[in-house]
Order: sequence, then C-alpha cells, then structure tokens
Amino acid sequence: MKKGILFICLVFSGVLFGQVTFNGNDLKTIAKNERDASAWKLSPRNAEATSSYDVKWYRCRWNIDPSVKQISGSVTTLFTPVGHGIDSLSLDLSQVLVVDSVKYRGSPAPWHHSSDLVVVKFPATIPLQVLDSVTVYYHGVPPDNGFGSFVQSTHKGTPVIWTLSEPYGASDWWPCKNSLTDKADSIDIFVTTPAEYKAASNGLLISSLPDGTGMVYHWKHRYPIATYLVCMAVTNYSRYIHKVPFGPDTLKVINYIYPEDSATAYAQTANVVPMIQVYDSLFGIYPFQNEKYGHTQFGWGGGMEHQTMTFVVSFGFELIAHELAHQWFGDKVTCASWSDIWLNEGFATYLSGLCYEHLLPAWWKRFRQVRVESVISQPGGSVFCTDTTSVGRIFDSRLSYAKGALILHQLRWITGDSVFFTSLRQYLSDANLAYGFAHTSDLRAHLESVYGHDLSWYFDDWFTGQGYPSYHIGWSQAGNNVTFTVNQTQSHPSVAFFQMPIPVQFKNASHDTIIRFLNTFSGQTFSASIPFAVDSVIFDPDYQLISGNNTIGAVAENSWQKNLQIFPNPAGSMVTVTMEGLQVSPQYKIFTPDGKLVQSGMVTARRHKISITALPDGLYIIVFNEQGQSVARTFVKSR
Repeated sequence: MKKGILFICLVFSGVLFGQVTFNGNDLKTIAKNERDASAWKLSPRNAEATSSYDVKWYRCRWNIDPSVKQISGSVTTLFTPVGHGIDSLSLDLSQVLVVDSVKYRGSPAPWHHSSDLVVVKFPATIPLQVLDSVTVYYHGVPPDNGFGSFVQSTHKGTPVIWTLSEPYGASDWWPCKNSLTDKADSIDIFVTTPAEYKAASNGLLISSLPDGTGMVYHWKHRYPIATYLVCMAVTNYSRYIHKVPFGPDTLKVINYIYPEDSATAYAQTANVVPMIQVYDSLFGIYPFQNEKYGHTQFGWGGGMEHQTMTFVVSFGFELIAHELAHQWFGDKVTCASWSDIWLNEGFATYLSGLCYEHLLPAWWKRFRQVRVESVISQPGGSVFCTDTTSVGRIFDSRLSYAKGALILHQLRWITGDSVFFTSLRQYLSDANLAYGFAHTSDLRAHLESVYGHDLSWYFDDWFTGQGYPSYHIGWSQAGNNVTFTVNQTQSHPSVAFFQMPIPVQFKNASHDTIIRFLNTFSGQTFSASIPFAVDSVIFDPDYQLISGNNTIGAVAENSWQKNLQIFPNPAGSMVTVTMEGLQVSPQYKIFTPDGKLVQSGMVTARRHKISITALPDGLYIIVFNEQGQSVARTFVKSR
C-alpha cells in the first residue's frame, strides 16, 4: 500500500476537500489550546517515588454517570520491580480522591494516602523482575484545576464527562504511574454507565453488556501506552464508522460524535481516510493497525491525540491532520523529555503540511510561507526547549510547532526525499524507540545513518541555536554568465553563520530557472550559465528555508557598488564608506539583524563618513540603494 493508495487520495481529493481552505491561524489555535489544556498539569508528582517499578498492565473499572461529576471504581496495576527488590509500591493519586481499600494477592493490604501518593506496603520484599499486582479501590470528585483533567459538562442540555490528562493530569482521576519514562504494555478499561450513554476509550470495544439499569463497556488496548494518553468519555454519542482500505486490509475509524453534530461531522471526519493513507505511504503502516483509529467529540477547544482515539471539539482539516499525525509521532514514539517536545509537536505540524502537499497542493507553499513568517516574527528562540517549567515555552506555536516543522522541511531539502523519509521510517521502527520514548539525538542518529554525513552542524545551528539568517545578494550578468555575491547576517548571536544550500531563481518575462547553491560563508561569490537575459533574481521563491529580511539588487558592470568598502570594522563612533567612480548619491539604511531600521541618510561623496554614535554596540546591516540597485554590507559597532 504505497503508490496505489496515494494515487487514490489524489483522485478523490477534489471531492473530499472541495470546501477546505488554508487558515494561517489554525496552528496558533491548535498550539494555544494544547498549551492552555496543559497549563496547570506540568510538574510530575513524586517521580522518584514511582521509579522503582515497571508498569506492565492496568485494568481500570470505572463507574461514570455523566450527569454527576464523580468517579468510583478500582484500578489493578500489574508491575515488576526494577533496579532492586521493593517492599512497597507508590501510585500517583490526587489527595482529593478517597481510597476505600487496597488488595494485594486477593487480601487487604496496608496503605496510606498522603501528598498525592498512595503507598501500598507488602508483607515481604518482591524480588527484582518478579511479576505482581495491587488493586486500589477508590471514589470521589476529581479536583477542578485549571482546565481540568476530568470534566463534567453538557452539550445541547445532555451531560458529558471526558478526560484530558496531558502531561501529568491522569492522577487527578485514577491511581497510576504518572511518568514520561514508562509505558504500560497494555490496558483494559471497563466503564459502567446508565444505559442511555456510550463510553469511548482506547483500543478495541470488546463488549457492551447490560448490567442492571446500566451498560458496561469493555475497551481493550494491546499496545504500549503512556499514562497521559489513557482516556475515556461518556455521553449519548452517535457512533459511525469510516473504513480505510490498505490493499487486502481495512482499518476502521470509529467516530463518537454528539448527535446534534453527527450529520455535518460525517463529511469532515471522512477526510481522515486519505490522510491515513498519505501517512502510511510516507512513514509506514498505521501504528495501531490491529485495533482502530477514532474520533471522540469533547468540550475542550482543540484536540488531544489519545492513543487510537483522538478527542476533538470540531473537525477542521488541519486539526484532524495534526492529531492523526501524533499516532506516529507522539504516541508510537513519544518525546522522552519536554526539552524534546518538538518530536511530538513539530512533527505533527509538518505532517499536517504534508497533507496539504499531497491532498491540497495549492495550499502547500502558503503553509510554508505562514510558518516562516511566524518564525521570523522574533529574532531569537530555539527549537530545543530550555525552560521546561514554562508551559508557554513548551507549547510555543512559533518554536515547538512552526520552527520545529520547518527544520524538518529543511532537513528534507538538504538530504533529499529518499534519505529523509527512509530515515524517519527507520526512526519509527527502531526496536529501541518504537512504542517507547526518544530524544532528538535518536532522530539525528537515524538521519546521519541514512544520509551518510555528520549533521551536528545542522542541529547546532537550527535545533539548539537561535534565530535565522538574512541574505543580501548583489548580482550582475555578462552574456550568459550571471555572477552574484551572497552576504549573510544572523538575527541572533548564538549562530555565527547558517550554512545551507540556497535556492535562487533567475527569470524574465518568458523564462525562469531555479538553481541551488551551497552557501558556506558570508561574501561567497557564485557564477551560473543562464541562457537568457535576466531581469530579476528571487531568493528562495518557494519558502524552502527559514530566512527573513532578505535583500537582492542588480550590480551593473563598473557601477558605484563594485568597489564599495566600509571601514573600520569593527567601528567606534564613525564608519567611512568609499565608492570609487561615484556619479550618484545613493541612499543608505542601517538595520539591526532582525530587520529594524535604526538610521538612514545619503552618501554625498566618494569618501563619506557616517556617525554611528547613537547606535548601541552590536551587529548591523547597511544597505545602499540607487535607482533599484542595492548592495549590503555588515559592520560591528564596538566601543
């Protein structure tokens, strides 16, 4: 299922997506909602206390009536000690909830519940790697914190309860190991609810059986799952199915939608079918192919990529594509730390772009353009998240999402499609990473392995480094030979120079060509044979790169620009500009690296002095222009 399915996607894209238009604010909305949803749930509770064991399986039995905000039931945790034997087990659980009892091997066990921890004491030490279990019986009203991890609400007057636990909110409604280092190998979830409601959750619905006046829904999931991806939602859902063909195989997409929205939602949720096929063709089979994918409608203003069952408030193209992408990048392979959150969010953002590329190609360039404009709106910021205490920084739409997506696109531009997509498939299938956790170093290792070259320079500049380059190009043509010089400035001092292959377009009214050049230093001069008279040069016309505040100007033979010099450099209070053969009075403008105009004037003599006393110390770009011809130089102000 590769080329054939992708061809089907393209054939039907006009029908499926005829009403879809690109909205440049969609990503900001997605990021804001994810940031707000996580705002109060950032700090893990008692991580050290729960690090002595490995969770193998959870069996959750929950009693839920969506008309009442409360939960009761039991959670059985199957585990093995790691590192050493243990004589007790600690589980994260909000102090607001009430523990009724704990059983160990079928008998009551001593326990205490304090500081949001349930500590169960064993009668003897459980040896290393021995499989054992405990069951906690509890009830209560989960706390109202921030935007909530356990929410009771209504839709059209009908009650609904849904959960949203990223990153550490799960322990507000069930006893668990709240961790970004340990995935349960599997889970079974039993939800008992009044008969008029349906319960949606992870994995496969094994049964829905009557129990007195209610129903018991049994969901079974047999893939490793991070704690924050466990979910459930209960209301009077309408349920319908889409089917995704994969040659002889079929994947079911099961949708739990509010009845009042189900008629209009059907056409929108159907868009996920070709999206899944696109991702399959590029990254390998849907990671939970033996079970299902699905959408559950909930009341939060965005989406959450719960494993096999994404929760969404609405069904826009980019939201559906973004949350689906997380099934590969975020669920199958999960970032191992919040410093590497871009491995979840940058990938999901880029994959939504790939849906534009393959299904709505008219919007693919615009997708990249808007992301570039977002990144260059500020001069600094790295994709590497240096402040993991700040939810605003972790879920920064400009850095973790937009810049994260674009550094992936630049890697594709550098290495080529074959290397790029092969690397990502290997990353996803690595036995040490698949259905586990990864750092950026793991991704880089796979890229370097397939590419055959060291990429430390790239990750130093674009992952840990901050800012972006500005390119200043002067060009001239003699016969068929075009010569141009590329100068570069940087918006942030953390990167001295961004080495990149750069695309330059040469054109006139009837011809154009784009040539790629490897730019390795500022001031580098290139030549190209262009068999037509060039009247304009455009840098990076298709937004392959992150750059901003670029300038391009034609340089005529023997013009005033040819021998322009500026000295001293670094300068103190004055710089001197010399122009041999000056016959005009060019304008000059001085910019900061982030494009802010700080000074301007006219050059009135062949040897012209410019006072820079008022400028703070730092790097500046000075651009000279006369009748559409321009040339840029850089200088450093240093007292």
